[in-house]
Amino acid sequence: MTLWEGFLLRQPLFLLLLLPVLWLFLRLRRRTGPAILFSPLMLLPREEEASLWRRLLPLLPSFLWAAGMVAVIVALADPARVVESARERQGIDIVLCLDVSSSMHTRDMAQNRDRLELALSAARDFVLSRPQDRFALVSFARYPDVQVPLTLDHDALLGALDNLAVVEPDGPEDATGIGLALARSAQLLRSSADRSPLVILLTDGVENVALLAAQDQIAPLHGAQVCRSLGIRVHAVQAGRGRLDRHGRWQALDSSQLLAVAERSGGSSFRADDAGALREVFRAMDRLEAQPWQETRWHYHDLHVFFLLCALVFLVGSRILRSTVVEVVP
Repeated sequence: MTLWEGFLLRQPLFLLLLLPVLWLFLRLRRRTGPAILFSPLMLLPREEEASLWRRLLPLLPSFLWAAGMVAVIVALADPARVVESARERQGIDIVLCLDVSSSMHTRDMAQNRDRLELALSAARDFVLSRPQDRFALVSFARYPDVQVPLTLDHDALLGALDNLAVVEPDGPEDATGIGLALARSAQLLRSSADRSPLVILLTDGVENVALLAAQDQIAPLHGAQVCRSLGIRVHAVQAGRGRLDRHGRWQALDSSQLLAVAERSGGSSFRADDAGALREVFRAMDRLEAQPWQETRWHYHDLHVFFLLCALVFLVGSRILRSTVVEVVP
């Protein structure tokens, strides 16, 4: 890399000082010299090839002085060179896609803690165990909401997890739209398709929004196909023991839908009936092999010391020449 490649001045207004330096240089050049001159330069040989040096050498101290002053001013302008560096990092891009329908308030996986609380606790530990990964957070019931876009700011993500809550029971949002949530997650990861991105879908239900009568909705398999087309894998987690029937007995949910979603996208499906199983599911996903990717960064390489050294050389050289080779004695 050459000196001038990526060169910039961070305080360019100091270049205005070049105007008085130019004025002073021209004034000194036009000033009338002494009537009687004596210079050691006159002792140089008078051969024809030396005549050019005899004419140019007396001008050199003034030009060195001007160059030194220019170098000082450039140093004041805070010169730097922008340097690009590529650093390889180990990490993947992950979207946490969490169900917040009212059924996630069910307390069947642990005493005094509902499904959402346990899911958030496991997700929090998962995030803390993967500091190199970029995360996004999508919550969904009938419609998906992006709580946090892709970021390495894990503190912001953990804060958003702490603020998640289920929707109002039997309200207009209380449904499970898995297909639309997958499509929204895929949209967040569209620019990350070359980094083996991942969606972790956690729900306790099955799709009940994208029915045959709802032509404007996205079915779960269609959402999984969108992910697959972008190189995004979906790990589907079904949380909870199921639903209580009229006799108070637990009925296991049909897991075939989530299994099909995981298979269509190239991911895996898991089922967690209690808190311990849910933690183990996230530990299994934590063992995912991290994929390398290049992170391009830019930094400044300061050059003001270089210009100060140049100024010192020029000014000292000018002074030495004036005191020796081209010394002028009136």
